[in-house]
Amino acid sequence: MFRKYIYLFGQYLRNPSLKKNYTFLKKSEKWSLEELETYQLKKIKNLLISAYKHSEFYKNKFNELNIDVYSITTLADFSKKIPILTKKELLKFSSEIQSNKSFKKVFLASTSGTSGQSLKFYRNEHADSFNRAAIQRGYSWHNVKIWKRNGYFWGFNFSYLDRIKNVFFDFLQNRYRIFSYKEKELKHFIKKSKKASYIHGYSSMIYQTAVLINKLKLPKPSSLKMIKGTSEKIFDSYQAEIKEAFGLKMISEYGATESGIIAYECKQGNMHVNMEGVFVEEVNNEILVTNLQMHSFPIIRYKLGDYISLASKETKCSCKMQHLIIEEVTGRVGNNVYGTNNIYPSLYFYYIFKNLSKKESIHLNYQVIQNKKGSLDFLLDRKINDLEKKKLIVEIEKYFNSDMSFKIIEEVNFVYQKGKLKNFISRVNE
Repeated sequence: MFRKYIYLFGQYLRNPSLKKNYTFLKKSEKWSLEELETYQLKKIKNLLISAYKHSEFYKNKFNELNIDVYSITTLADFSKKIPILTKKELLKFSSEIQSNKSFKKVFLASTSGTSGQSLKFYRNEHADSFNRAAIQRGYSWHNVKIWKRNGYFWGFNFSYLDRIKNVFFDFLQNRYRIFSYKEKELKHFIKKSKKASYIHGYSSMIYQTAVLINKLKLPKPSSLKMIKGTSEKIFDSYQAEIKEAFGLKMISEYGATESGIIAYECKQGNMHVNMEGVFVEEVNNEILVTNLQMHSFPIIRYKLGDYISLASKETKCSCKMQHLIIEEVTGRVGNNVYGTNNIYPSLYFYYIFKNLSKKESIHLNYQVIQNKKGSLDFLLDRKINDLEKKKLIVEIEKYFNSDMSFKIIEEVNFVYQKGKLKNFISRVNE
């Protein structure tokens, strides 16, 4: 109970509207599809009006295209009349997209994005709380309380201050974390997991942990109610190892910093769209997402860069929820990176370039290619000076030490796969 009240007190201070949003979401999860779509249309109308009044980017865009936001009366109108927002536009015009409306409370959000270029924006408290409430609703589908003991496969930073902050916030959220494939650390993590209620984080690292548990014939944690994979694609081949190791399959949480939570997997194995939070479209197998709750930084028909397969409206789930279902997210693939002796998660690249952006204000568009084990090519689309190169080398060596040789290749055109830019391409046959 002590942990619960610590968490709820912190939640109240940071996200005062979260409880109200969670109560609403638990009620709306019983709505019919028609009720959900009626709600979406209402929120879209409000969002468009707000964007036109308070966002310089959208005001100019709608005027240029002669779009009357008050003329949108159906969801079909919205999809037909409102233009698509590309990632290039989002990055280039982020300051113009940001609303000039005053909000009581906002949070600074940042992401390196697929291409490595930094995006920073302000998320209003209601949108942030609504997003967190959507996550908690997903947890409730698996009988998990968010304040319970949990294991976290997530990032770390090397500065003393960042480590202290991680320890503090991990304490508040009753969690312990790991970000390494080293056997000693994994064994320690597994030992801690005996009393955990859930484990979450990078899907590839959870898989590698499962492999080690099975290899060493370690006892499986007995209290786990949920294994949640995020940030990387969950391969079907992962599930057998994970189920053997933990007694549960891995479920998926799908979202992005810009869009918020897009979909969450129920107990029946279907990924239900968070229809109260986002409006999702599938165009040429690509997802377009509109954040219905965030007025501070309007995300409207945004081409996120993922390929998906959206089930038909007639597809029903035995869990009885009427929310639309995403059958497959095919564009979020997390490959392993192979050193001479060790294996690393591809999300290391995210942290290398995010650290450069956040700490050194060095913003680089990048792509990493591995043609053989123990070697990496870091491709940059521009020339960098000696100081920038030195700092990049320092970051790379922090993560891979002497286990990886690498080349930095400047002023090159990136490689695209099926029209999509991936920040890491592996040509190593596993």
